[in-house]
Amino acid sequence: MPPVLNFLPELLLKAQGIRVVFFDVDGVLTDGGIYFSENGETLKRFNTLDGHGLKLLQRAGITPAVITGRDSKPLRLRLAALGIEHVHYGTEDKRPAAEATLKALGLDWSQAAAMGDDWPDLPVMTRCALACAPGNAQTEVAAIAHYVTRLHGGAGAVREFCDLLLVASGRYAQLLQESLQ
Repeated sequence: MPPVLNFLPELLLKAQGIRVVFFDVDGVLTDGGIYFSENGETLKRFNTLDGHGLKLLQRAGITPAVITGRDSKPLRLRLAALGIEHVHYGTEDKRPAAEATLKALGLDWSQAAAMGDDWPDLPVMTRCALACAPGNAQTEVAAIAHYVTRLHGGAGAVREFCDLLLVASGRYAQLLQESLQ
């Protein structure tokens, strides 16, 4: 079964060589809503397509990393279930956290991509080789992104970006074939 995805050639060229991807959580991995139970616990809704995309990135040798301004037990459980090792919780200043991850991985900004939806994500997005925003990102963030997904945060936008990176890495078709066996 041949892949049906199609991305612009210049976008695929920009995405080649990406080895780490920084993701925001609220508005990217979730729909941006914050739900509170009657006991005051924070609840979050995650999309399974996004989760599978993150796992596929790992299989392709691309490291997903998360930098978020919040911290919650549901978030920690979800990221642990996905095997995401590079996570910075409760981080308002995201650039130093990204730099620490790059240093730990022996990479630089030219090998990094980022996906964010609001102003706190800009310092990371503007330094990366490839910046992506979900379809419902804040206007200024969407304006600086190299790619804005058709889908919204928490509704498959992360998977759409993962698919772009997998196509650019040359691993998409192989991973698709493996899933058919």
